[in-house]
Amino acid sequence: MDIISPEILIAVLTFLSVVALGLSMLLLRKDRSRMLESRLKEDIHTGTDQTRSQTKSGPRRTLAGIGNFVSHGRASATLWEQLIQAGYFSAGAPAIYTGIKILLFVGGLAAAAVLITRMDVPLATKAAMISVGGAIPFFLPNIYLLLKRKHRCDEICLYLPQAVDLIEICVSSGIGLNMAWNMVANEIHQVSPVLGDEMALTNFEIHLGADRAEAMRRMAGRTGAEELSSLAAMLIQTDRFGTSVAAALREFAASMRDERGFTAEENAEKMAVKLIIPMVLFIFPAVLIIIGGPAIITIFRTILSGS
Repeated sequence: MDIISPEILIAVLTFLSVVALGLSMLLLRKDRSRMLESRLKEDIHTGTDQTRSQTKSGPRRTLAGIGNFVSHGRASATLWEQLIQAGYFSAGAPAIYTGIKILLFVGGLAAAAVLITRMDVPLATKAAMISVGGAIPFFLPNIYLLLKRKHRCDEICLYLPQAVDLIEICVSSGIGLNMAWNMVANEIHQVSPVLGDEMALTNFEIHLGADRAEAMRRMAGRTGAEELSSLAAMLIQTDRFGTSVAAALREFAASMRDERGFTAEENAEKMAVKLIIPMVLFIFPAVLIIIGGPAIITIFRTILSGS
């Protein structure tokens, strides 16, 4: 029986490793495409006929039922836009969001009523305090949604110049804009999943037949980032007038970095004004006590000894 030489064995194992790696990458891209396709197929502008089917767990179903009862199964366009910009694309998101607000409002009223009814204050004051106790939790989801939107927008604005630079390098090397966009989406996803997912979803819309300008406008609307609106307008103008895409992308990335530097300088200039309040409230009283304390003690001792 012949023994397989080490060179042949190494070659076979290397070939199998490359095949396995290639298959894993293809399966990963297929899973991402399936996820993006499912997000595209969600009808996020209809009523709540799909809401009950989207909320499978018990608590979500309960919250969705409360939200549907209060909102009569309809969500405003503003609420849809805010939820999408915060990263909630499910058809049941508005109903769950409304249900959480109502639940917090009722819980705040109940807790405030239990605590305040024992206080010896006038009835009108009790009613006002109970109302405030219910209103404060009611607006907590609004604050959370605002912070979530700001976090996503800040992440996109932070990594967008690097993404534009990568697109410009790919375009300068002769790769088409759509292919460059797809390649950069896969690469940028490793450092910024938010920007990578949005770019991949935009590229998927283009592959499905949507116009590039319209797909990028939708991307800007989903994220709320003004820089993406500027990028979409720049690419539209480039296609319309036939100018160099690589040069336009290079100038756009440079302008974004300059704007970020100006914003940092502006924030640094504002910092001196913002520090006045903590200095007056916390630092100056301590300094006055340390400087004038011994003198005041000496004066009191002199007055008491003289009397």
